[in-house]
Amino acid sequence: MLVLSRKSGQRIKLGDSIRVTVIRVQGDQVRIGIEAPHDMLVLREELSPREIAAPLELVIDIPSASLEPAA
Repeated sequence: MLVLSRKSGQRIKLGDSIRVTVIRVQGDQVRIGIEAPHDMLVLREELSPREIAAPLELVIDIPSASLEPAA
């Protein structure tokens, strides 16, 4: 495991397409931002497989033509 010290506003790059930014450090809490490709699923580790699967089952593929306003 690589352990790094970062300050607010500093980034960590993972490969070519993932960036982790330290947004804010306040007391014992750290707020981070993660930039990753849209096709990459980014989840908190503490979520159970059931909590992960439920929202994914709600994804529906709607053709873009049906989203256009009626004339």
